[in-house]
Amino acid sequence: MSGKILVGTASWSDPGFVERWYPNKMPASDRLSWYAQHFDLVEVNSTFYSVPETRMVERWCAATPNDFTFDVKLHQLFSFHSTKAKLLPPELQRRAETDAKGNIKSTPDLQEALLKRFLLPMSIIRDSGKLGVLLLQLSPAFSPRKHQLSELEPLSEMLSGYDLAIEFRNRNWAVGGQLDSTIDFVRKHRAIFVNVDAPESDHFTVMPSDVDKVTNSKVAYLRLHGRNAKAYVTGKTVAARFDYNYSDKEITEVAERSKKLAQETRELHVIFNNNNLDYAPRAALCLRKALGQIVRTPAETLELF
Repeated sequence: MSGKILVGTASWSDPGFVERWYPNKMPASDRLSWYAQHFDLVEVNSTFYSVPETRMVERWCAATPNDFTFDVKLHQLFSFHSTKAKLLPPELQRRAETDAKGNIKSTPDLQEALLKRFLLPMSIIRDSGKLGVLLLQLSPAFSPRKHQLSELEPLSEMLSGYDLAIEFRNRNWAVGGQLDSTIDFVRKHRAIFVNVDAPESDHFTVMPSDVDKVTNSKVAYLRLHGRNAKAYVTGKTVAARFDYNYSDKEITEVAERSKKLAQETRELHVIFNNNNLDYAPRAALCLRKALGQIVRTPAETLELF
């Protein structure tokens, strides 16, 4: 039996979505409920930069149907990115030590304290039955040359009761003999290896797209970053890096890949991260159609009065 395929986008509030996809003049407070009329899944991106407030998370849950799923990106402190103290909750900013550049000196105690704070709003989503995976999007600086996979074990152990998806952003984890070691580690820790669709490039920040691995029989993951190699490597903004509009032929390819991945798991999450303009939601809708899922097509020019 093939698993269920959920399709969505990385965030629901990117500027291009607001400008070109949502109905004109739609209030910000109505966007998530409108998004949820078209998709069963969304990846929360704002949590990479801050811990959401309880009331905000309650509004997310209230705005979405019972069968809606939130995949939530973990705070960047956990992913080996340089992190400014201002991105921590106020009570933790006072505890954090910083270096000469103002970046936090990450310690096990600080990570544990932040995770406890982070999981409080997550419990609200979980109790509503809408929490999917927690996504660890690692920094490209997390490389086999400078780091060990064992450095991910403390976080994995603290999240043992959650579904943890790990996206490597340094291709050296997924090429040659290292790939087997990486997959074995992810599978051993019952985590979810994030497969990607990315440009054809040997640049160390671009993961190979020919890797399809299912490491958890419960959930598999596929993130689509577009295929604009130059933009991916040189783009100065998120929208610039993932500036790509998938063609109908490419969407058909993604649909076939998704079906194959879904054969090995109960649920496959497919997230479009080609988030320039309205490319992501339109590609996601096209994929849902290619998969034979019922789609409500948004009106092109709807005025709200």
